[in-house]
Amino acid sequence: MKLLIVLGLLISSASFAAVDAQALLAASDAIRNPTQSFGLSSTLIEYRKGKETDRNTLAIYSRPDGGRFRNLIRFVAPIRDTGKLMLKDGNDLWFYDPASKASVRISPQQRLLGQAANGDVLTVNLALDYRAELVGEEEIQDGDRKKRACYKLKLKAISPDLTYHSIEMWLDKTSKQPVKSLFYTESGRLLKTAYFRRYQPQLGAERPSETVIIDGLDPAWVTVIKNSDYAWRDVPESWLQRDYLPRFKPE
Repeated sequence: MKLLIVLGLLISSASFAAVDAQALLAASDAIRNPTQSFGLSSTLIEYRKGKETDRNTLAIYSRPDGGRFRNLIRFVAPIRDTGKLMLKDGNDLWFYDPASKASVRISPQQRLLGQAANGDVLTVNLALDYRAELVGEEEIQDGDRKKRACYKLKLKAISPDLTYHSIEMWLDKTSKQPVKSLFYTESGRLLKTAYFRRYQPQLGAERPSETVIIDGLDPAWVTVIKNSDYAWRDVPESWLQRDYLPRFKPE
């Protein structure tokens, strides 16, 4: 009996060691992000103790470039923010306000609405920005309160200008769909928990249409990001230039 137990542990360890954490992360990126230029609409809704306190709507245009994405984000609503733009070009993130006709450099860590940071609405491939380590296999409760068998990854940022210093991430063992993430500061403080849920067929794959973000200190402070209106679309090079922002007009 002891021999069988030892053999079982050895087989399990060998199977665990054969899993490529970076490849798992890349597979989950492919579920979140299409491979061609595309657009979508994101609505961010902030809740405090179950009551809606704020919301905005964004139009997002993403274009792949060498494995990463360049992004132009247009603020659609509320009216006070209509026409504002955010541009992600390489490592630079710019915010443009038509009222001042000026663009200023901003950080992906800055808060956009509720618990959502600027970086949370950008299209990013985590496998290029983080080093992944497989730290376990766990059964967890997903955002719809269903049990899911998952791989648990620990991600470390390869650059200090990324949105998060480290991330713990759970991926479904079968589909590689992202299920849950914990985001941490450099000091190890939990910033927020995110659940990826309501998967729907969009642009050739089952992709999460909703992300629920819960504050790391106050669980009654919740922000929901709802994605819709996915569409393949050309994103012209001119849209992704800082100098073009004052002349940008949505089609």
